[in-house]
Amino acid sequence: MIRRNIVALHVALMAADAAIAVGLFASISLVRFGPTWPATWDTVGIDARIAAILYGAAVVLVLWVQGLYRLRVRWSRRREVLDVLIAVVLLAVVVFTALFLFKLPDVSRLFLLMLFPAQAAATITVRAVIRWSFTRLRGRGYNARYFLIIGANPAAQRFADAIERHRALGLRAVGHLAGPTDRARGTDRRVRRPVLGDLDDIESILHNVVVDEVVVCLDLEDRAMTVPIARLCEEEGRVVRIPITEFGPVVPGGLIEMLDGVEVQSLAYGPDRTLGLLIKRSIDVILAALGLIVLSPLLLLVALIIQFKDGGPILFRQTRVGLHGRPFQLIKFRTMVPEAEALLADLEARNEISGPAFKLTDDPRLSLTGRWLRRASIDELPQLWNVLRGEMSLVGPRPPLPREVQVYDVWHRRRLSMLPGITGLWQVSARREADFDRWVRLDLDYIDRWSLWLDLKIMLRTIPAMLEGQGR
Repeated sequence: MIRRNIVALHVALMAADAAIAVGLFASISLVRFGPTWPATWDTVGIDARIAAILYGAAVVLVLWVQGLYRLRVRWSRRREVLDVLIAVVLLAVVVFTALFLFKLPDVSRLFLLMLFPAQAAATITVRAVIRWSFTRLRGRGYNARYFLIIGANPAAQRFADAIERHRALGLRAVGHLAGPTDRARGTDRRVRRPVLGDLDDIESILHNVVVDEVVVCLDLEDRAMTVPIARLCEEEGRVVRIPITEFGPVVPGGLIEMLDGVEVQSLAYGPDRTLGLLIKRSIDVILAALGLIVLSPLLLLVALIIQFKDGGPILFRQTRVGLHGRPFQLIKFRTMVPEAEALLADLEARNEISGPAFKLTDDPRLSLTGRWLRRASIDELPQLWNVLRGEMSLVGPRPPLPREVQVYDVWHRRRLSMLPGITGLWQVSARREADFDRWVRLDLDYIDRWSLWLDLKIMLRTIPAMLEGQGR
């Protein structure tokens, strides 16, 4: 435990190990053979670039064999140092044996004697720095995830303490909900964290507090309530963690993980393709940064047009609801008159959407330039900054307004279980759909079927939609 919370750390370690190995190979070749080191390798029949890449792959392979990329929370610096040393010794033995068997006497033994100790030292140092950096960033709240503890008893407190003790996980407790037995025994003396209410308040807490995960630690007398709690969390798209007692799992299915020797049943509803989601975030950052750079002339031109045609402000900021209820400021080019929000009440009777969202094709609040900006979806481009900040993704459900979320049905709320996007499945397949429930079903279909390939297809379909002026 907890796989989805520590996979980013292990991917970073793997990437750093490979990069350090390739860099060391080139650096020590330069020190040993001088500026013409690639030519030196050519004289022994080895392409220097291929050799460096293969060496990097070999380092990652032996570290993987030694278990240094295993998804485990129980970790000690001493154990890692020992594992790295063993892995490098194993690599050295394999390399020297291969040189002997394949009769390659021209490969410099001095080079290898310089390379392997440097590899061990660099790997240990860089890994220590990466772990320290992750722990520090998590400790400061960067990319923090929040969990609600169901149960207000000593066992619940101990388990919450164990989770928060591993700061690299980035998990923080928001408080407890007391079960009937907890209330009967008195919660004030049983837990240190705030008790936010009883089990009857769970929906209210999930709807009004940012909660990414729910940990169920009820007393034995209340364990029958675990299944309905898990079902509610499934509808809401929350991850559920249940420490397993001597009586075994309570809810069928899920993944069995470990935390400090305690077996934990993890139930993930929605995408739990952890590595894929990490790649998705990496793609978001790269493409959003490139987009802001490449499109900067267009963004400047649009800003000047808005300023000269309609006057300021150029940008429109609005509070939207993101992942699991996180509020954030969405940024767009302003397409309406400055007093548009105050005029909304007079137009609600003309709403073309059956549901909490609002849409009006011939909205009289649109400014002079707003209509063509919306038709081409150019007003959405500043949201690349929201993507870069981690508040949005390039592809995902559209971020709703707080007033819309307040009137959601329970099943609607699962669309908040994934980062909102600039474009999404309903934008490219049902943009003119007037039924809000149809929008939500498409969002949930996207969440359930999510893959990098699906994101790519949606992005490719978004481009012609923009060029054809199908914006709302």
